[in-house]
Amino acid sequence: MATSSFYKPLFLVKCSIEKRPSYVSHKNSHHNHFNIPIASAFKKMTMIGLPEFPKIVATSAVRLVDAFVDSFFEFIDQPLLPSQNNFAPVEELGETMVVTNNIDGHIPNGFPEGVYIRNGPNPLFGGLKSTNSIFGKTSHVWVEGEGMLHALYFNYNNNNNNNNWTVLYNNRHVETETYKLEKQRNKPSFLPAIQGDSLAILFAYLLNLLRFGKVNKYISNTNVFEHSGKFYSVAESHIPQEIDIFTLKTLRNWDVNGAWNRPFCSHPKKAPGTGELVTLGISPILPFCELGIISADGKKLDHKVDLKLNRCTLCHELGVTQRYNVIMDFPLTIDLLRLVKGEQLIRYDKDEYARIGVMPRYGDASSIKWFEVEPNCTFHIINSFEEGHEVVVRGCRSLDSLIPGPHPSSSSNELDCLSRCYEWRLNMETGEVKERSLIGPKVVYMDFPMVNENFMGIKNRYAYTQVVDPLASSTQDVPKYGGLAKLYFEESSSEKLFMGDKQHDEDPIRVEYHMFEKNTFCSGAAFVPKDGGVEEDDGWIISFVHNEDDAISQVHIIDGKKLSGEAVAKITLPCRIPYGFHGAFMPISFQASH
Repeated sequence: MATSSFYKPLFLVKCSIEKRPSYVSHKNSHHNHFNIPIASAFKKMTMIGLPEFPKIVATSAVRLVDAFVDSFFEFIDQPLLPSQNNFAPVEELGETMVVTNNIDGHIPNGFPEGVYIRNGPNPLFGGLKSTNSIFGKTSHVWVEGEGMLHALYFNYNNNNNNNNWTVLYNNRHVETETYKLEKQRNKPSFLPAIQGDSLAILFAYLLNLLRFGKVNKYISNTNVFEHSGKFYSVAESHIPQEIDIFTLKTLRNWDVNGAWNRPFCSHPKKAPGTGELVTLGISPILPFCELGIISADGKKLDHKVDLKLNRCTLCHELGVTQRYNVIMDFPLTIDLLRLVKGEQLIRYDKDEYARIGVMPRYGDASSIKWFEVEPNCTFHIINSFEEGHEVVVRGCRSLDSLIPGPHPSSSSNELDCLSRCYEWRLNMETGEVKERSLIGPKVVYMDFPMVNENFMGIKNRYAYTQVVDPLASSTQDVPKYGGLAKLYFEESSSEKLFMGDKQHDEDPIRVEYHMFEKNTFCSGAAFVPKDGGVEEDDGWIISFVHNEDDAISQVHIIDGKKLSGEAVAKITLPCRIPYGFHGAFMPISFQASH
């Protein structure tokens, strides 16, 4: 049976701590409202038997509500500071553009044919909006920007003796149902319902529901993934959208032939060896979290199980090993009862428990082995694998909420919300947990990790991350990434890690850096395996890079074996590329497109 549009919980929790600041005054604001729980509550009510309002409200009544909104709500553009210019949206190109002649350097030997594609927010109608009304003020936060795909195509042509590569660029919005609705109206229509005055938030949800049958927009702006030769855009707000990888056209929603009726986590994982796709879907009401396994051919849902969590934990990602699924149950939670009591809807509580669950691939809630760990926030897993009796989990871990709320942080260090690389070793026989920071005494904040996908779920020697520029980020209320790092898990750093006067049992790992010039920042970095590569790090890091001084956007290709070296190629793009979220390199055959 097809998924009801009312069941898909909206939530806009984004990767890591990336959050564009809102510049709407908070003097009269009582809360930051994220649209997950209230949206889900409205939708869930329709699932338990209440009528779907748009089907029972006469057309004339809907028009009356529209007239009420037009009369009593004023949409206002949210301004950006000069240092935030590259968070502003761009227009669709409308056609693919050749950029082969804009290459400084060369496409290296062994680079595969394919597409480098990145997702990110690109709000309609010139930018994010606020509204003023008789009920108060509401505003968007930057995670609400409609998803836009930016794609760079690498086509190898054996017949061209002078230059074997043709490189093309294109961009296009992800056309969700609500994107099409607002484009058809040709004006902002959904009332912002994320942040603002409580009464105004409530009326925004209600009026959106009455007018559109949805309490907020479906925004697909976080990640892009491939499964069984098909390509999908995804965010926690909805099920994925299938994309034509050559044209970037949105084809359809993907609910696995009606079998999956929840959003996906932003990082579903392919099970090593089988190619099955493992995903999670969370909700602010029971069941809080369900796990699904999709067949390798993408045609059926082979397994779906309630994990029976006793709270709604923000599970942005899960891990896989050869035999297990890895679930992160950390104390960053959504709680409707808190909202009813006038407290924060989404909150990190350092005094609550944190645990990691290890579940047999086709297990159920009773088969999960839970390991208590130190409280933390971890959105991104670097990798997880089995080693002897241990399951090893590595991730980007922070000590405070990845989602800043309206109240002052409980942490004494304002940088605790930034992530550092961390490791947990979970002994499946004894239940023992060993955890440690992977980086030495030099404090380096990293996130958006990537590995050679051929080593996902098995033991790996290397990983790469984006490196936060703390100074540039401190004035933004959002991290900017001024470099890249390579992690050498099997090599020790020259810097010894001391705890007091005693050397730590395990030395920090070696880290190699590639830092960009001043006021130059990256987003959406991905690892590109070399055709015919033998070693794990045979390949390149590819990333969108923007220089804020000259407003030029490029794509850099950097040798994965010599990350600290100069980029082997810098490709200047025909337009500005706003900062975004996750990128991926997808090998494709251009013969198929013909």
